[in-house]
Amino acid sequence: MTARICASVLAAAALVLAGCAQTVAGTAVRTVPAIDEDSLSPVDVDAVLLDRAELAAITGAGENLTAIPGMDSKAPVDIDFMLETVPLQCQWVFAETQVFGPDIEEFRKTAYQSPPRGGIVSQAVAGYRDHATALRAFDSLAHRIDGCDATFSGPQIVGEVLTTADSVHTRPGDCGRDYRVKSAVLVEVTFCALPPSVPDILMTNILANVPD
Repeated sequence: MTARICASVLAAAALVLAGCAQTVAGTAVRTVPAIDEDSLSPVDVDAVLLDRAELAAITGAGENLTAIPGMDSKAPVDIDFMLETVPLQCQWVFAETQVFGPDIEEFRKTAYQSPPRGGIVSQAVAGYRDHATALRAFDSLAHRIDGCDATFSGPQIVGEVLTTADSVHTRPGDCGRDYRVKSAVLVEVTFCALPPSVPDILMTNILANVPD
């Protein structure tokens, strides 16, 4: 069990730190219990995510794209022991509860790897009760990203930051994160070692599944 937990933690860390594209082996572990039994979100987050075949086609990884063990989650996950390794303003990179906020009605995240070239990609969707609540979560996240960027370590953690009224992109090295709010959801795409066009295509296809 310890080896399985470590594999999941290493995979999660690879998805949030610049330049950490790491292939992870192991056996899938049980996912975190669902938080959506009494969801008030008008959007079914499970129907928004892309399936493995769609991800494989968009990333160009084909059959080499495989699920990362233990990284299919129905609730935000924090990597507590990593929080003290970064400035307080940057702890959200290891704390999904900070990224998506306290008002989530439902949540789903999946992560995949492409071992031959070290590529890693994850997709997450948080559902809220309405657009206003989702927008508050997005605005809070954008503020956290700006706060991290202003620290001494910020440029290494978030890299180049591009923010619009409904999106935030961070590009530290060969990795990155994209966030977009639409309707009652906040969508996250994280990646390492993938062609620059891939994140935008992934986000476009995920958002196409979100009702207006």
